[in-house]
Amino acid sequence: MTIAVLSDTHGLLRPKVLEVIKKSDAIIHGGDINSQNIIDGILAAKKPEAPLYIVRGNNDKEWAGHLSESLEFTIEGVNFFLVHNKKDVPGDLPDVQIIIFGHSHKYSEETKDDRLWLNPGSCGKRRFNQEITMAVLHLEKGKWRVEKMDIPPEAGEKSKRKRSDNLLLLIESIIAGMERGWTTEKITKDLQAEPEFVDQICRIYVTHPGVTANGILDKIEANHTRLKGFQ
Repeated sequence: MTIAVLSDTHGLLRPKVLEVIKKSDAIIHGGDINSQNIIDGILAAKKPEAPLYIVRGNNDKEWAGHLSESLEFTIEGVNFFLVHNKKDVPGDLPDVQIIIFGHSHKYSEETKDDRLWLNPGSCGKRRFNQEITMAVLHLEKGKWRVEKMDIPPEAGEKSKRKRSDNLLLLIESIIAGMERGWTTEKITKDLQAEPEFVDQICRIYVTHPGVTANGILDKIEANHTRLKGFQ
């Protein structure tokens, strides 16, 4: 049987991803879904008999309260563990043969002690120069084979990626100014940035200790924030 494995859709179901889902016998989603509309789109596209296993990601807020943060399940005699962030994988999973996670937006596939660790990457909104990927698992008689799927970008996506790159650099510069003890007025003046944007980044950085520039950009993109001067 074939299993579509995806993660970090962030509000976007690409046509190629839907094609894979339609042909698959089961679907696994590693979180950062963005909205119930994405789940509804998967349910509408998949085979009626194909099960959907899905967990909540760090950007899936109140709307996703009905979703679990992790799942254990069995398909064709193979035991799975599914979670959004690899750091949340428990240390004691003696019967699990395949661990699936997401979060980093980077495809990875590693076998350790006969256990597969698989991150399908992100097949949603493209960030920076990262690949757009998902995976297909082929199961037969308790054995598996992984097929990496490279998803083509859509028209006009290159310019959107450039805008995200520019935003990330600006966020990093604002954080650097804060760590030097600069006031928001000095940061705004030195970077020639919009005051509202600087205030927003400073608030997020103060209220979310340990958050990175990438994390702040994720929050902005997930909330569909409109930023003056970056339309």
